[in-house]
Amino acid sequence: MADYILNIESSTGVCSVSISSGNNIVSFRESKTDRSHASMLTVFIEEVMEESGIGTKGLAAVAVSSGPGSYTGLRIGTSAAKGICYAADLPLIAVNTLALMTQMVLESPDIQPGEDSLLCPMIDARRMEVYTALFDASGKQTTDISAEIITGNTFRHLLDERKILFCGDGAEKCMETIDHKNAVFVPGIYPSAVMMAAFASSALKEGRIENTAYFTPFYLKDFLTTIPKRKMF
Repeated sequence: MADYILNIESSTGVCSVSISSGNNIVSFRESKTDRSHASMLTVFIEEVMEESGIGTKGLAAVAVSSGPGSYTGLRIGTSAAKGICYAADLPLIAVNTLALMTQMVLESPDIQPGEDSLLCPMIDARRMEVYTALFDASGKQTTDISAEIITGNTFRHLLDERKILFCGDGAEKCMETIDHKNAVFVPGIYPSAVMMAAFASSALKEGRIENTAYFTPFYLKDFLTTIPKRKMF
């Protein structure tokens, strides 16, 4: 019997949902309309469930992208995933958002990183700050996830020694700032539920399951709100 997994990705401006079996995608929905998570996520979940012909009783688990990324997006995705897990008594799986982006680069047919190359997925965190981590050419994470303010000297000591492939919406705003011959910017890379199948399947087989009650996504920074000027006094 196939182990069907519902995958939810909502960490950036892109909202996507998929049903996977092993490494294969059975059904998939995606919206690149910014801030569409609240209105589209439950719709996408219903559509992939109907299209695949799998009810919640046919699922083996629910996987959710765990961040870092948008506070609101991660909260919406996690809430939906937890709700389904509680209602259907399913295990919850967390998938590293930056690892998803790295895997998309590694599976791109036009990109061939050298053995010594590093991959640097970046998620926009406003102004010149990004959420990022470094991965080697096999997709293994080599540094902790952090919030970095990008300057002309960021990663320069590494770029002097090897090629680094930058990707994601955070990398797009850094192209002029990170000016080095070994800096390669890969366009069109973003976290997507279509890339979650292999990660979720491996986690399920290995028993890497989250505590549904206590799981929180990796926000990295606290949510900050601003008060409209007309309400300050």
